[in-house]
Amino acid sequence: MITLTFSTRLKEEMTEYNSNLMEKRAELSAILRYDAKIEKDKITLTSENAKIARRIYSYLKEVFGINIKIIVRNQKRFRIKQIYILEIKEKVNYILESLYIYENGKKIKANENYFEAFEEKVSYLRGTFLTIGSINDPSTSGYHLEFVFLTKTDAEFIKNILKSFKIEAKVLKRSNRYMTYIKSAEVISDIIKMFHAVNSLFYFEDIRIYRDHKNMVNRLNNCEIANQEKTTQTGIKQIESIKFMKENDLMSLLDDHTQIVLEYRYKYPESSYAELAEIISLETDYKIGKSGINHHFIKMKKLIEQYKDKC
Repeated sequence: MITLTFSTRLKEEMTEYNSNLMEKRAELSAILRYDAKIEKDKITLTSENAKIARRIYSYLKEVFGINIKIIVRNQKRFRIKQIYILEIKEKVNYILESLYIYENGKKIKANENYFEAFEEKVSYLRGTFLTIGSINDPSTSGYHLEFVFLTKTDAEFIKNILKSFKIEAKVLKRSNRYMTYIKSAEVISDIIKMFHAVNSLFYFEDIRIYRDHKNMVNRLNNCEIANQEKTTQTGIKQIESIKFMKENDLMSLLDDHTQIVLEYRYKYPESSYAELAEIISLETDYKIGKSGINHHFIKMKKLIEQYKDKC
């Protein structure tokens, strides 16, 4: 049984969204611009996904009322899979001009003014993603959405479409292609939501919440380890200072409460200030808090400094 990738599952769910006529035109414009082989009297579209091929077929029939030839081929490169080929030989120039791909028989650049409504821009983005887009499975790798283009002009155009949604994307050249990509998990989630892919959105958000929680736990553990190491290092230094005090008969110069704190520090060198305060409060008549512990060590430090200054 073939396991579908997250991108494939997402695209198949996207095909279930029923667009209006305006949205269908915008979606077809992107699909034909970025994925069609355009010849003088023929347009050819190829897809490995039956649901995407069916969507393109039905949209072309509905919008332009044309006959479309469907060819199904079996590919046996690594595993047997079917390739769906759509051939359009009717109204070729009319279709290309209606979808703002050609003008006067020549291909023109994509223009944002052709798709001004929010729904049109989303549909154009949907058509682009269905043909040349992908999203990493969040459970197996980092967050990454990309569109791969033949030209930098097309990559920049999609970047500008995204910018109109207040989404910042980057363009990168990779081999002989150009990639428009996004790595923000929150932004990718918003785009999936824009595509009306509810099941894919829930899956993505579940993984995102799990990973965020796991990262938070790791950060807390790291902080705890760092704090413990800091406490240990502090305890070692204070033990050395207490030994210095004893070797130089300085303990008697401190008040009784400070001597109690130093005595308990000597017994519990790895305890934090809060733990030390709790132990002293439980085992003696001296009730003290974390700040009080710190105050006594400051007194010890000052006494040692004064003694060293005199020597």
